[in-house]
Amino acid sequence: MSPAARRVAEQHRVDVSKVSGTGKDGRITKPDVESMVQAEVQLEPEQPSKELAEEAPPKKAEVPAAVPAASDARSVRRQTMSRIRRTIADRLVQSQQTAALLTTFNEVDMSAVMDLRKKYKDEFEKKHDTRLGFMSFFVKAAVESLKVIPAVNAQIDGSEIVYHDYCDVGIAVSSPRGLVVPILRDAEQMSFAEIEQQIREFGARAQRGALTLNELSGGTFTITNGGVFGSLVSTPIVNPPQSAILGMHKIQERPMAENGQVVIRPMMYLALTYDHRIIDGREAVTFLVGIKRGLEDPSRLLLEL
Repeated sequence: MSPAARRVAEQHRVDVSKVSGTGKDGRITKPDVESMVQAEVQLEPEQPSKELAEEAPPKKAEVPAAVPAASDARSVRRQTMSRIRRTIADRLVQSQQTAALLTTFNEVDMSAVMDLRKKYKDEFEKKHDTRLGFMSFFVKAAVESLKVIPAVNAQIDGSEIVYHDYCDVGIAVSSPRGLVVPILRDAEQMSFAEIEQQIREFGARAQRGALTLNELSGGTFTITNGGVFGSLVSTPIVNPPQSAILGMHKIQERPMAENGQVVIRPMMYLALTYDHRIIDGREAVTFLVGIKRGLEDPSRLLLEL
């Protein structure tokens, strides 16, 4: 087995005895292990194991529906964790144990973005065959801030810091098997329409469990949107080996002071969790301020300012 294949096998807990090697003299290669991981993620049944089923207590005698047994109201169920759920759990624990995580917050007035969407959403959808959502604005704003603060787009490799001259942005997507993070490759080169189309495709394929391992691997920065579930504020966890993650939240109208007057504005809290070993507080705050400026004045995103 090649060293690269062994690392992938250990990370995903693959039984190498079941992997057929396609390399020279039957050597197991990295693609061989990745194919096995992908097959198990897509085909693994979400049901109790045979051993757990055998340990289940014997079925009680039937009782009238009108008088349920007291134990029925306090029943428990056990279900084996899926491979993807175990992988997610391991990576989150790894992030908490190996990085110096810190979260900083800001808030953004979404009025300008909402007005722009309202004005052009029909024309945009007609031309590009996809709806104009909020995520493309956040991806564009993040890309511009990553260019200004490259440490947020970097990662630690041993005693070295690896800076990326490209932006592979992970978009957290909910699926029946758990949270997955497909990657927008070279997001700095994508248009608003391309970003929206790709995210829409990722979401549909995530629901079918059809995302490939390659689409879920890598990434230099991640964006997650808890606002779609109603979250007002949260502290997202960094996806290792990345160094930062941006959390979007629910848009909520709040009274704000503006030019000496109290006005109602659609506000969103932003959260940036980052690895303090590589990103200083000044850089984190500057990055968030850049996101805020780009969203409150979207013309800056078009001009790449």
